[in-house]
Amino acid sequence: MIRSLLFSLVLLTGSAYAAQSTTGSAVSAEALHKKAMNPALTEHERIDAIKQLYGNTLVDGNIPPRTVCVWDILGRSGPIYAAALDQQARMLDMGVVINMEAYTNEGVLADDLKAGQCDAALFTGIRARLFNKFTGTIDAIGAIPSSRHMNMLMKVLVNPKNAPRMEEGQFVVMGFAPMGAAYIFVNDKQISTLAKAAGKRVAVMDYDLVQAEMILQLGANPVPTSVVSAGSKFNNRAVDVLPAPLVAYNIMELYRGIGDKGGIVNYPFSQLTLQLIGRKDKFPTEIAQLVRENFYSRFAAIEKEVERQTGDVPDNLWIDISAEDKAEYQLMMQQARIALRDRDYYDGDMLTLQRKIRCKFEPSHSECAQPVE
Repeated sequence: MIRSLLFSLVLLTGSAYAAQSTTGSAVSAEALHKKAMNPALTEHERIDAIKQLYGNTLVDGNIPPRTVCVWDILGRSGPIYAAALDQQARMLDMGVVINMEAYTNEGVLADDLKAGQCDAALFTGIRARLFNKFTGTIDAIGAIPSSRHMNMLMKVLVNPKNAPRMEEGQFVVMGFAPMGAAYIFVNDKQISTLAKAAGKRVAVMDYDLVQAEMILQLGANPVPTSVVSAGSKFNNRAVDVLPAPLVAYNIMELYRGIGDKGGIVNYPFSQLTLQLIGRKDKFPTEIAQLVRENFYSRFAAIEKEVERQTGDVPDNLWIDISAEDKAEYQLMMQQARIALRDRDYYDGDMLTLQRKIRCKFEPSHSECAQPVE
C-alpha cells in the first residue's frame, strides 16, 4: 500500500522534472498551469505542461535528489520502509535519486520536515494538522462516520478548486489515504460508556495538550504517550483505555492488553488517515495536484490492504452499546468538535464540509435542519 502511494509521488515528480529545457513555446505560464491542473486532460498532456513550466529546474542536467522521510513504527525493519527500499533501483534507472529515511518517532520526523531535512514526509493525519489545519481536521472525532463518507470527502478534496486549501505556509498536502476506523480499546468490558471512563487512565498523545484537557473534562486521567509507546502502555496496564485504529489490534498486539476481561467498544469514533506533506519549494502546486489525484484513484486498493493488515478480530471482543449510548457519543463528539473549532484547533470549513457529507447520507438528521458546524 505505502509503496504504491509513495512512489506514485516519485514517478510523477521524476516525469515532471525530466525535461532539460523549456520548449520555447509562446504559451503563457498561466495557460500551462491551467492545463496541468485540468483533470479532463490525459496525464501525459498534464505532465507535458509541467515539463514546460519547470524544465529549467534541473541541476547540471539532472533531476535534483529528493529526500522522502517515512514514518514506520518498526523503523528500517518495518514493512513501509522495506516497500520503499524495493523501488530505489527502479528510480535510479529513471534518473531519479531518492534518499530514503525511516523514522519511528513522528515528532522527530515533523521537526526534520520543518527544518528542511526532509523534502516530503509521510505520517498520520493527526500529526499532519501541524502543517495544514484544513486536511488535519479530516481525522476530527466523529466527523466521518464510515468509509463511504471518507470516499466522498476525498473525492471533493482532490478537485483542483481545492488546491489552494492544500497549501499552508511552506508546505503542501500531497496526498491522503484512508487508514480505517479508530475504536476504543479497554482492558475491562465494564468501561463501555463515557461515564464509566471516569477515574480510568486514558492514553493521549504527548504532543497534544487539548486531548488531555478533553479527558480531564470527562473525569478520567490522561496519560501522555507516543504512537510507538501507546501499545506497550496498554499491554502493560499503564493505561486502561486506548483510542487506536483497528489495524493496531494485531500490529501492536493489543490483544495482550485486552486479556480475558477487556474488549473493543463497537462504535468507531474517528476515521483516520495517512497524509503526505511536502515542501512547496520542492514540489510545485501542479505536481502536488497530480499526486493527490493518484492517491484518490487508489482508495479502494488502499482500503483492501488496510483490511488485510488488520486481520481477524474475534467477535467476542466487541462490546455492543445501546442506541442511547451511541446518541451520547454523537452529542459529546459534536460538542467537542465545536469547542475545538472555537479554539482554532479544528478548521471550521472542513467541519462544515464533513457535516454536509453526513447530511448527504442521512438528510433527516437534526444537524441537517439546524446546522451548528
